[in-house]
Amino acid sequence: MPAYEAVFCIVNEGFSDAVMNAAKEAGARGGTIMHAHGTADKEAEKFFKITVQPEKEIVMILVPAEIKDDVLRALYRSAGLKTEGQGIAFSLPVDAAVGLSPAPAEDGAESGRDEEK
Repeated sequence: MPAYEAVFCIVNEGFSDAVMNAAKEAGARGGTIMHAHGTADKEAEKFFKITVQPEKEIVMILVPAEIKDDVLRALYRSAGLKTEGQGIAFSLPVDAAVGLSPAPAEDGAESGRDEEK
């Protein structure tokens, strides 16, 4: 099992703050926001019963694998398809990562994760 997961949440422009607030409440420490332009045909809009706004924001959040499900649930509640953000979220396993500082352990000790894998 990978130590980290990359969670991606694609929302209508202006809703990245809601995504990050929900992710942080679920234990995430930060993320990266990318601006994007979405496309969809009228059939997809009818099928999903949504109107697709072309301007999007993609929020990428690297989280420890053990909190991925909590983060995804929080994103669904705060910015899912049934909200104004009309967001979708998914995760991908991360096989390797460098440049990450370990989260501080609750008792002040080292987290035990080796940064050089």
